[in-house]
Amino acid sequence: MKRRDVVLGLLALGASLGPLAARAQKKPGTPARIGYLSTSSAARNSPSLVCFRNALRDAGWIEGKNMTIEYRFTENVASRYPELAAELAGMPLDLVVANGTPGVQAMHRASRTIPVVMVAVSDPVKSGVIASLARPGGNITGVSNFLPATSGKLIEFLRLVAPRLARFGVLHNPDNAGKLLEIEELRAAAKSISVAIHPLEARSTSELEAALPAALKARCDSLIVLQEGVTFAGREKITQFAAKNRLPAIYQIREFTDAGGLMSYGLNYCKHFERAAYYVDKILKGSKPADLPVELPASFELVINRKAAGAIGLAIPQSLLARADEVIG
Repeated sequence: MKRRDVVLGLLALGASLGPLAARAQKKPGTPARIGYLSTSSAARNSPSLVCFRNALRDAGWIEGKNMTIEYRFTENVASRYPELAAELAGMPLDLVVANGTPGVQAMHRASRTIPVVMVAVSDPVKSGVIASLARPGGNITGVSNFLPATSGKLIEFLRLVAPRLARFGVLHNPDNAGKLLEIEELRAAAKSISVAIHPLEARSTSELEAALPAALKARCDSLIVLQEGVTFAGREKITQFAAKNRLPAIYQIREFTDAGGLMSYGLNYCKHFERAAYYVDKILKGSKPADLPVELPASFELVINRKAAGAIGLAIPQSLLARADEVIG
């Protein structure tokens, strides 16, 4: 057995035994101890973390005063999730916030006792981390970005800008169960109006590098980019590729539009992370994850980058501009 495997095994064992006593000894008035696990880097997570920390502050939790956070980022290396999750589970933490499906699954494997608040998980039931949305049933709860009911809108909005679009490249991570559901909805929406979708798989940064030119080889005339850790980390690369090749593209969060993308439709992730802070507050004040139903998205926003549209020769219809929550440029 390799030394690394032994270390991970010991860490996982410590996660199920050692921290229990430490958490049981936590007294009122002592600083809260939170773990945070995410893909990418601290810089890439900064916008969401600002929203998360501000919401915690509003609830009375101030980092460095009555709360500490242990941050762990994979730096876009997915194989690091088990190691980082085991490391957090082995610490005397009150709870862990896990961002994204792979991170939550890693924490689920690392510990069944430490409370976990999930955020940006597409389908937590199918991903195997909770029993049901209404009754999570274990140590995990939080907010889900379950979006299949809105996926058909992505095709609709692109065709309002460019009515002749007929072959949509869909960039996604096939290892994310929630995104596979969105692919199925996109297939149904495309079939209903006699257009086609062409899935483009990206499980990692290297696969993303290959998937983008594959869209051109497949003669895709547009791009739909599903929100996932891999695509989020590569958002500048993706938006630049779309602009360079004059491909109308739509994304699921506004950060892509802020990075130069044409338009986005989906969750406001700042509000999404604020809701995660709500769960953190509830658990720190004594609630059990098993008793807190998972929250699904309730509102969506359409953001349009008029400058990006002009750069690739598109004019945004006034009717669509009127529907936008925000217009950039």
